[in-house]
Amino acid sequence: MVEKTEQKQKLGMNRRNFLKAGMAATAMGVIGAIKAPAKLANAAVPSSVNYLAPAKGQWSKLHPEHNYGGASVTFAENNDQWLGTSKLVGTVKNTNEADMGFNLARRGLISDRAHRGVYNFVPKHPQGGAISATLSFVGTEDAVDGKPAPEKLPIPDPEQMSQHIRDLAYFLRADEVGIGKMPSYAYYSHKVYPTKDLAYQPVEECVYPVTQRYPYVIVVMVDQHLETMLGSTGYDGVSASQSMRSYHATGNIAVIIAKYIRSLGYNARAHHARNYMAVMPPLILAAGLGELTRTGDCAAHPRLGFRLKVAAVTTDLPLLPNKPIDFGMLDFCRVCGKCADECPSKAITPDKDPIEYNGYLRWNSDMKKCTEFRVSNEEGSSCGRCMKVCPWNSKEDSWFHEAGLWIGSRGEANAKLLKSIDDMFGYGTEQIEKYKWWLEWPELYKIPASIPPAPAPKASPAH
Repeated sequence: MVEKTEQKQKLGMNRRNFLKAGMAATAMGVIGAIKAPAKLANAAVPSSVNYLAPAKGQWSKLHPEHNYGGASVTFAENNDQWLGTSKLVGTVKNTNEADMGFNLARRGLISDRAHRGVYNFVPKHPQGGAISATLSFVGTEDAVDGKPAPEKLPIPDPEQMSQHIRDLAYFLRADEVGIGKMPSYAYYSHKVYPTKDLAYQPVEECVYPVTQRYPYVIVVMVDQHLETMLGSTGYDGVSASQSMRSYHATGNIAVIIAKYIRSLGYNARAHHARNYMAVMPPLILAAGLGELTRTGDCAAHPRLGFRLKVAAVTTDLPLLPNKPIDFGMLDFCRVCGKCADECPSKAITPDKDPIEYNGYLRWNSDMKKCTEFRVSNEEGSSCGRCMKVCPWNSKEDSWFHEAGLWIGSRGEANAKLLKSIDDMFGYGTEQIEKYKWWLEWPELYKIPASIPPAPAPKASPAH
């Protein structure tokens, strides 16, 4: 243990000295391109690449230039064979919320260990439990949905309205926001009643079919906090708090935006971690905010990687959708594999290429293994180790790392270079002590001996 700590400290010192010396740019051969990091992608992409700056209404007045963090970004057209860079190879079936990982654990369909652990894996760390509990206040049906005002107010054209909605999201403290065409297959086929528990009742009594369909989706994104992640192992006590922090922030933003749109006379429903009616990763892709990664259905953003959580608003308010984006994540994940190597549960596949899954191509990670570790982790609360070690997530904010993103987004050969630099400096393996601000409560981390008794029955909400 002492030897590992010393090694990490040496890596950190070597990295800082390397950065201070300014040798990184020369080593990467991009010193001439790094002048204004936020504009690196646009400046460095050759004219042969179809790079398109967002048109009027495609972004916002508050953030007139979308920050891709140095990544080289191109835009994809919407069509019925692709969702961004994810290839559709068959019919994508709507999934049942009861078949999602944590719900499978509640149903006892993963393991006894997961069945006992799922009920306290977030609240066992008091900090994460406190954030999670407050999110429930905006998780009711009355909070996420409702009838629109009887009279539709006159609104600007879809371009200007889209810009306005983005400005509102940024005003409400979103880190990123995008608008997409709502994929019909992103809705759940069936939703679990928020007032029922799959551990104590048959599945058919706990779900109802999802029939709501709106043409557009607004996706709001919040960073899980870089400095906290730099001080964490990825699966210690603060892991669930990072998730809950961003779920809470995005949930509040989505509920406010949905209520605002309904006040204008249009339909709008918020979807967040306490009340989903749709699956989030395809919405991230549709809204031009990311690509799928080796981790399966986790989507990464060009600047934030997948150090993020999102909420969404589906609506019939006339909007102008963004185009999906391509920043080379598929090429990068083919050659990297750090998340698979470092995954504590070995849930992430080491396969080089995506395979078919439910009508589209993805890396087919083992959802049950991932869920079991997250809900039964006795060294902390949940897990974000893949986020910690990914070369797109684990960097302090600097021109050096923006240059790295530019390299990593430009094909497999460049991805190998970024991966080798990442390994050389030990990114993702260290804990930076100056950023470790939270308290650990290891005496609370053990898995309960049994699941809690059945709660008193509650009335089901109208739907």
